[in-house]
Parts: sequence; C-alpha cells; structure tokens
Amino acid sequence: MGKKINPKIFRISITKAWTSKWFNTGQAYARDLEQDIKVKRYLVKELREAGVDRVEVERNAKKVNVSIHTAKPGVIIGRGGTGAEDLKKKIHSKFLKNFRPGDINLNIFEVDRPSLSSQIVLQQMALEIEKRMPFRRVMKQAINRVERAGALGVKVEVAGRLNGAEIARAEKLSSGKVPLHTLRADIDYSRGVANTTFGAIGIKVWIYKGTVFEKNKEEAKGEVLGKKRK
Repeated sequence: MGKKINPKIFRISITKAWTSKWFNTGQAYARDLEQDIKVKRYLVKELREAGVDRVEVERNAKKVNVSIHTAKPGVIIGRGGTGAEDLKKKIHSKFLKNFRPGDINLNIFEVDRPSLSSQIVLQQMALEIEKRMPFRRVMKQAINRVERAGALGVKVEVAGRLNGAEIARAEKLSSGKVPLHTLRADIDYSRGVANTTFGAIGIKVWIYKGTVFEKNKEEAKGEVLGKKRK
C-alpha cells in the first residue's frame, strides 16, 4: 500500500493536515477546489527560485488567506514589500476574481530547515539538472544535504532520458530508512519535473523525519495547558 499511494495523502489526519481549510458544497465546492489547485501550482512554478515548501489556503464567506512557506521570503517580499503586493494582484486577477482585492491576505513564512523539505530539495535538484549537471552528482549532493539537516532517512529517484541517453530509465539512491508502511512515520514526499533539452526528467523525493506518537501530542498539549494555568 505504501508504494501505491502518495505518502502525504496516506497520512492525512494522522500525521499530516490538509493544506486547504474551508467548507463548501455543490458547484461552489468545485469552483473553490479548482481555484486552490491553480493558485498552488502557479505559486510553486512562479516562485521556483524562492524555494516554496507548501502553500496553504484558508477561506470563509468573505475573505481568503493564502500562506506561502518558503526558504527565501526576501525574494518574494521584494524591496519595500512591492513583490508581495504585485503577487497578490496577480493572484486576484488570474484566479480569485470572486473576491475583492482587499479581502485577499497574502502571508509569507520562512521555513526553519529547508533541507528537510522534500519540495525545496526537489526544486533544487530540478534547477541543477536543467543546468546540465550530472544527475548522479545531483542525487548524492541532495542526499548529503538532507542527512546533514538531521533526517533519519532519504530516498531520491530520477527517471527519463538521463544524461541524454536514447533509452529512458530510472535511477534510485537512498540512505537510512524510509518506512512507507508505518502510518505514524513522519514522511515528507514530493514529485516534480525537470525540463531539459532531451525531454522531461521526473524526480521523486522521500524524507523520513522520525516517528510521531499520540502520547507526544498529548504531553505537548498538557505542557501548554499547565503553563496557561500558572
């Protein structure tokens, strides 16, 4: 099962949360879902140089909050915040026309350890492969970066016409353990494409960060409640 489904979707509500938080029904649900997908794809593609980890969308009847978690917030914000304002205008004109510009909030957060984000690692690999770096060196460097950041395991796979070969093939490298069948395992997964002159090179990244126990969650909640009582 772990090899046949997206590891993030497999763990939704167990160790992972939804990146879209709102409720709707009927045609409005289909419209909002389509908007969310387009906004997320557009931001990840448009802000490749900034290293976007994830995009979260929260809605109510009148307002929408778009939160971008990135490794380089300064690249998005720009000088004096002009970059963020321009980006908000583009999101409104392209995707969120049913909201007024003042009702769209764009929040930008910095990712603490970008080397533990599978999406950021994947984007770095795609940029390096597009610059014609040898794919094996790119894979080994990515694994070394993730290990130095403190991951317990990492697996990287690339597939396509590697180094311009006539026959497409897949190559895989891994280090440590990546327990895909363990639901409480905190596994970050991403897939993407590097567009080269020889065609598209598919990239997949799995990062194992540790195990999440329900007991740990309850202890953390108890500590917070204890501090509030004091």
